[in-house]
Amino acid sequence: MFPERYRGGLFGAQRGSRNRTTPVGARVMFTPIKPDGSGMAGESEVFASGWLDEETAEHYGRIVDLAQLPDGSPLVSDDTAGAIYRISYQAQ
Repeated sequence: MFPERYRGGLFGAQRGSRNRTTPVGARVMFTPIKPDGSGMAGESEVFASGWLDEETAEHYGRIVDLAQLPDGSPLVSDDTAGAIYRISYQAQ
């Protein structure tokens, strides 16, 4: 479902910090992996965010885990909202 650059990489959930002066996390990260699986092919990057207001340090959600549907779209679970989000892509 997503562009080629997102195929064969790792998606990871960052739940978010609770006890830091400047909170981090509450986002989904993507890490590209070399085609032979021998290691990272580039730096990790933010794939999806919005569960943390960086100005107020308020968490709108706490990401727990990821799963992938057969069409390639990831499901993201949030135990604060009691929700599961499906992230999709539509080419322009």
